[in-house]
Amino acid sequence: MKSPLRARVATGALTATAALVLAGCASPQSAAPAAAGNSSRSPSAQPADDPRITLTYDGGLLILNSADFSTVADLPKDGFLRVNSAGDAQGHVMVTTTDGFQVLDTGLTTGTARLTDVLFPAAEAGHVTPHAGRTALFADGTGNITLFDTDSLTGTGLPPTQTVTSPAAHHGVAIQLSDGSLLATIGTKDGRSGVRVLDATTTSEIARNEQCPAVHGEGALKDEVVMFGCEDGVLLYRNGAFVKLAAPDAYGRTGNAYVTETSAVAVGDYRNDPDQEGYLLTSLVFIDSVAQTSTVVPLPAGASYTWRGVDRDAQDNVVVLSADGNLYRLDQTGAVLDTWPVIAPWTGPAKWQDPHPALSVVGETAYITEPAKNQILAFDLATGKTTATGTLAHTPNEIAVVGS
Repeated sequence: MKSPLRARVATGALTATAALVLAGCASPQSAAPAAAGNSSRSPSAQPADDPRITLTYDGGLLILNSADFSTVADLPKDGFLRVNSAGDAQGHVMVTTTDGFQVLDTGLTTGTARLTDVLFPAAEAGHVTPHAGRTALFADGTGNITLFDTDSLTGTGLPPTQTVTSPAAHHGVAIQLSDGSLLATIGTKDGRSGVRVLDATTTSEIARNEQCPAVHGEGALKDEVVMFGCEDGVLLYRNGAFVKLAAPDAYGRTGNAYVTETSAVAVGDYRNDPDQEGYLLTSLVFIDSVAQTSTVVPLPAGASYTWRGVDRDAQDNVVVLSADGNLYRLDQTGAVLDTWPVIAPWTGPAKWQDPHPALSVVGETAYITEPAKNQILAFDLATGKTTATGTLAHTPNEIAVVGS
């Protein structure tokens, strides 16, 4: 949602990756999602060295100053909360609640952090996808897609919106392209099969591809190539046409994409065992959208990750937070460039909603949470050193970083 998600939008970063994943997956096979939505690099009204960090915890939201991890605000809010960068220059965050998408002002440009009364009502609020100056909100409970100008968000009322309906409710995602056309998933409550293209003016369907079983997650690459994950490969939309890239395994599921709008190479998570238990994975898939190839790359022995532990740096390298406690940096071919011990080894979550370490990369700084110690740290990828550590008042779960 964790959405790359570039602008970079990641699980949350405005200039971090779109960790492109959807909310509400409850089984290991469904490639449990990060929010975030972190898929392109956006301008910001704040210097790159002073982003705001939003963390969810059981009972509320913590907003931190990234310079010293001081608490800007501690906002109580009941329920399981998910957070996604809204993608705007003002540094708003979308908080997924039981009522819909609620707008959080991180105080990046206003100076005061607050959970506003602005709410986009949605049944089973899911994915948030900012791209090309437009943001798409997907309501899984109805299939409705809400579109608005990304920078029209304020803390005082809803912006003008457009609503596009889906033929059936499903766990889906949508992205509006720069020409106004809309890509939206196809599915029902029983399953998902592919992606359709809607005309910019009439919103009538002009193309579809249903060769993407269990479609999950999306990401916009260089030259506005869009990638969708399937349980047997990936689906690309390029220059008005779909291209399916098959996985090397009969079951080769990609459910989350980690992309930047400055690279033609997308990175996805990869699972080739439909019966595998747990959420730790040991391979990534690298998709070259120009050559139209996909390559599965195993991580070093002992390394494993969840969807919250992958991002891209300022050079479009891949950064992986592993359960062995190491941070790995890979180039765009999958070759390991660096290995750094950063936190204590940890085990994968029993449920995807459970707190476990999360990663968000902003430029050359990796922000890493360590729930077992109620801590967050900043790691400089240029020097290979931890530059700051903060102890938190609550156990952190999801992360969103804005203003980079």
